[in-house]
Amino acid sequence: MATSPLKQRFVLDTSLFVTEEIRREDEDIEAACLRLLDLIAEAKLELGISCYMPPSIDRELTEILADRDVGDAVFDRLNTWVIVKSPDHYQVTIPAELVYGFIDEMSDRVNRGLRVSEKAVRKAEESRMDTIDEHDHMTEVDKVISDLRDEYRQALRQGVLDSREDFDLLILARELEAGVVTEDRGIINWAEDFGLRYLKGRDFPALLEQYLEAGGRNSGKWAADDDGA
Repeated sequence: MATSPLKQRFVLDTSLFVTEEIRREDEDIEAACLRLLDLIAEAKLELGISCYMPPSIDRELTEILADRDVGDAVFDRLNTWVIVKSPDHYQVTIPAELVYGFIDEMSDRVNRGLRVSEKAVRKAEESRMDTIDEHDHMTEVDKVISDLRDEYRQALRQGVLDSREDFDLLILARELEAGVVTEDRGIINWAEDFGLRYLKGRDFPALLEQYLEAGGRNSGKWAADDDGA
């Protein structure tokens, strides 16, 4: 491995691998993942850049890729070049102010969800036996329920930390002082609150390519003082 002052750590989210934003023209998910993992391998060997994933994210990604019939080569390279590490839930601390903020945000979101539900109930009551012309199999109540699901999901989940997988990602990044790579707006919001470096998944392949082309030269805010792994 080439000697380089640049020693980076990144914690990768599922969304990095499944987003269409990393795909080239006519490239399917398998081809995009293979190209990404080849870049990760080259960055590790040439520059000492290490990529991590908590076990919960690894399981989630494996299930998603298996459901999409991705070939074994992807799993082999994933297991070889992305380090699976459990976050230290007992040693990593979180400022109380962040917890207070989360509680306030969830309380506000619950109230918004209740308002969305109340509106849907009133609308369903007003038109419960009507049918929609272009979908004669769907009643107005069915349409209201469909709209309710979308609005409720947006009110309660969009842009918020809503799973253990997301939390594990942030805790591991905080523990390793690593950059977070994700397409999830909720994770990005919390990465900012945690004071973590972050990058949208769509920009990660280009970042690795630029690092490799630069031969490991210091790259501004993404440079790290740690020794890598």
